Amino acid sequence: MDQTHALLLMRYNAWANARLYDAVGRLAEEEIVRLRPSFFGSILKTLNHLIVGDRLWMGRLTGVDSGHRRLDEVPYAAFPSLRAAREEQDKAMVGWVEQADPAFIAQASLEYATTGGESMVTPVAVVIAHMVNHGTHHRGQVHGLLSQTEVAPPPLDLIYYTREI
Repeated sequence: MDQTHALLLMRYNAWANARLYDAVGRLAEEEIVRLRPSFFGSILKTLNHLIVGDRLWMGRLTGVDSGHRRLDEVPYAAFPSLRAAREEQDKAMVGWVEQADPAFIAQASLEYATTGGESMVTPVAVVIAHMVNHGTHHRGQVHGLLSQTEVAPPPLDLIYYTREI
């Protein structure tokens, strides 16, 4: 993956997060935290999982410990603080790709430990693709949860993003 493609993906990821958060932000707080049949149990918990995952991966890429140890952590109990953190996280992720050495993105491998302590080595390009794919997966879960509310879930497909840029 070259840096241009990595930037497209990370910028798309930020765009999709912003659209989804705009939709979720139209819900009452009780709807955001309401327990629903889903893997993480609520819109808020699913969105927390996604930011925790992104922070873990960025910590691995930058060598700065994220402080997170479990994938089900809920560092933000209220949506407004989660939304502000998401906006900052997306800026950081896009900024990291913008500043990264193109050869690092295209050719380097990342050595890291999983949250379970297992040592792994993964190409950086695969890590970037995984981060965006992981976001797409969990945004899709929230999209489905939004379908159970009065707020219509927004289109989040990459093709819609490419038509806007």
